[in-house]
Amino acid sequence: MTRGDIDIIRRAGARRLRLAVDPVSGAVRLTLPKRAALGPALEWVESQAPWIAAQRARLPQPTPFVPGASFPFGDSRLTIDWAADRPRRVERIGDRLMVGGPAVGLAARVTAWLKREALAVLTAETHEFAARLGVSVAKVAVGDPRSRWGSCAASGAIRYSWRLILAPARVRRATVAHEVAHRVHMHHGPAFHALVAELVGRDAEVARAWLRREGAGLHWLGRDSVG
Repeated sequence: MTRGDIDIIRRAGARRLRLAVDPVSGAVRLTLPKRAALGPALEWVESQAPWIAAQRARLPQPTPFVPGASFPFGDSRLTIDWAADRPRRVERIGDRLMVGGPAVGLAARVTAWLKREALAVLTAETHEFAARLGVSVAKVAVGDPRSRWGSCAASGAIRYSWRLILAPARVRRATVAHEVAHRVHMHHGPAFHALVAELVGRDAEVARAWLRREGAGLHWLGRDSVG
């Protein structure tokens, strides 16, 4: 492992070396005190190679979007059904995702379709919950953040991870309710959580637990390697 394979973070408040493997990317992260010597720290990281390998072995397996690949889509699963002589467009028929065109770019076409589906579904559910609360939403957008499933700005713009379309529907909807509730309470106090519970009941707790346990795995869908 070379220095370029390690994310090095110097932190003023750190009192000792800390090594971690990012469950989302598989990257190795070394945190060390601001004035600690880097050479000995990197030697220590090398000595931890068996531990790093063990941690990476526990990560979810990448699931690239290739012909025949199957992946979760809400409460169902989709399988990529590809044939070069079909049109390039992506079309869902039952539990099959029919895709044509060159094999090169197949993953990009599938990902683009998933992002469009995510934006459509998340927009509809956002406006559904907003209507129930009598609030406005300025804009709904999707992206691919590593550490947040959703965010709500003071301007009324809400942004989600497109990967929520891959999560169970109750998890996705509870996440949407969470962000829309921020249009009333821009904090995570008791009043906020009570409002989310009014919208989705215990699904809010279920969603938090599921995303803590399974959320990192969603980031491995559509990938073909670690890192």
